[in-house]
Amino acid sequence: MALPPASPRKLSHTRTVVYRGYDREDGLWDIEAELTDIKPYTFQVPNERPFPAQEPIHHLSIRVTLDDEMVIHDIVTSMDSIPHAECSGAPVNMHKFKGLRMGAGWRKLIHEHLGGTAGCTHLREMLFNMATAAFQTLPSGQWLRREQSGEDHPPLQEPAFFLNQCHSWAYDSPTVQRSYPMFYKPKAPEPASGDN
Repeated sequence: MALPPASPRKLSHTRTVVYRGYDREDGLWDIEAELTDIKPYTFQVPNERPFPAQEPIHHLSIRVTLDDEMVIHDIVTSMDSIPHAECSGAPVNMHKFKGLRMGAGWRKLIHEHLGGTAGCTHLREMLFNMATAAFQTLPSGQWLRREQSGEDHPPLQEPAFFLNQCHSWAYDSPTVQRSYPMFYKPKAPEPASGDN
């Protein structure tokens, strides 16, 4: 469904963030994020150089390398365009993520290691959603690996991490009833009007 028509306006800023997941030949996984900020007019922070229209103010990238359990083996960053020379020091604490696991508590770990002045707002924002990109990459990629090698899929013992985390994947939804019937939980009937 398209958005409703907007009031007359002109473009003032474009932020583009792209996430990509890769199945590596060595059995690991790469999740990459790339962020750019551009303006359609020349922009200048006081006492800094001007950024001509369409030139990235930010052009930042992160690559996280994970194993099948989503444990981080490596993390690297690139800051190709930054508004201040001091921004180049922002990734200094990224190495602290090596050995940690993307999963429950991921945002808390990001705040612990890169919160406030220990990191960069934009790198933190990218990292937040890299976990979502990893969850989109690994389970389906692992399924494809098994299919291509003729391996059996392991039986589902526990609900997938995304069940009951959004409207469509609620335990009582038709989506779960179709896709994961073993975890489907129908809604309890509502009491008839007048019942106590």
